[in-house]
Amino acid sequence: MARYGDHTGSRRVLDHEGFPGRWEILETADETSGERFKTRMELDEQGELPPHFHPSAEESYEVVTGELEVQVDGEWTTVSAGEKVVIPPNTEHAFKNTGPAEVINIHQPAMRFEEFFRRFHALKTERGVSMPPAGLKSSILLAMLVVEHEDEQRVVSPPHWVFKILARLGHLIGYRLPTS
Repeated sequence: MARYGDHTGSRRVLDHEGFPGRWEILETADETSGERFKTRMELDEQGELPPHFHPSAEESYEVVTGELEVQVDGEWTTVSAGEKVVIPPNTEHAFKNTGPAEVINIHQPAMRFEEFFRRFHALKTERGVSMPPAGLKSSILLAMLVVEHEDEQRVVSPPHWVFKILARLGHLIGYRLPTS
C-alpha cells in the first residue's frame, strides 16, 4: 500500500529525470486538511504538457524565475517572473517552457493530486514511460493512470472514451500501476 502520508526527505522530491523537471512538494493534502497540494517545479528542459482540465479543482502557476507559456481555453500567454495565472475548474489548459523556469504550482482542493503525480513519476522513472508516450505499453499505462484519476484530471485529446478503452485493455492483459 502506498504511503502518501510519509513526506520526509526524498519523498518530498519528484525528479522526473527530464521533462517535466524536478518537483519539490511544499504542501500536501494532509498538511492542508485537503485544501491544496502545492509544489515548486524546476523546469530545465524544454517541454510541453498536453491540454487537460481538472473537473472540480482550480490550478495556478506562479512563475518565480524564467517564463512559462500557458494556454487557457486555446489562447497562449507568457507568464513571467513575479506573475501568476489561475485556471478555474473545468477549464482546458496546457503549459510549455522554452527555457529554464521555476514555478509554484497549486491544485485546490488537493483531492488525490499527490497520488496522481507520485504515480506518474514512478511510471516515468521506474517503468520508462515517456511524455508523450512512445509505444502501446506506455500509452496504456498512462491511460490507466488518467482513468483512475479522472476526478482530478482529464486529457483533452484523444477523447476520454479512448483512455477508458486503453485502460480496460491494460487491466485485461495484466498491467498494474505503481502504488507509490
